[in-house]
Amino acid sequence: MDVGIIGGTGPAGRGLGLRLAAAGMSVGIGSRDPARAASVVGEIAAAWPDRIEGELAGVGNAEAAGGALVVLATPWEGAARTASELADPLEGKVLVSMANALVREGREMLALVHPRGSVAAALQAALPRTKVAAAFHHLPAREMQDLDSGLIADVLVCADDPEATAETMSLVERIEGLRPLDAGSLGQAAAVEAFTAVCITLNIRYRAHSTLKLAGI
Repeated sequence: MDVGIIGGTGPAGRGLGLRLAAAGMSVGIGSRDPARAASVVGEIAAAWPDRIEGELAGVGNAEAAGGALVVLATPWEGAARTASELADPLEGKVLVSMANALVREGREMLALVHPRGSVAAALQAALPRTKVAAAFHHLPAREMQDLDSGLIADVLVCADDPEATAETMSLVERIEGLRPLDAGSLGQAAAVEAFTAVCITLNIRYRAHSTLKLAGI
């Protein structure tokens, strides 16, 4: 398995799994309930029967943690707890966090102040033997799940470990239309995660599915 997606049955995990499998990678979409994961994979395969070039499987979270590279796509509230339960299979690996600590208030999304500064930093504190990176925060899930959406976006990558940065950026490059940008250390993840609230609020106000694209780089 090239990539395992822990908690990958939600919209963000589904979209990422589809895009990676369409790029020819072997992907395991994980869930606490393997039957649920298998059902989601069946739905994805039925929607895009001729577009998946790699392999897409529904697995348990423990099996997803066995991927060569692992992505955590659970809701932010349970991210550190879920990852801690899988500390042994995640040891020494790159773990990509795509969670954002957000809350909706009326027609706006607001960023919460995480005790560790960011969800990614909390994961790194909980998993000191794992190389944590932060990425994929500003991608609209609906567009990710539609291979015909014409998605074009920049993906900001933050990590303290050079290997985590390099492997995550290489993963982003596998997906058509996405450009990885090295946004610095894991300390930058707080600002990156929080800006997701701005992106979602804009999409609510303008009824859009906008993406982040930085000019001049």
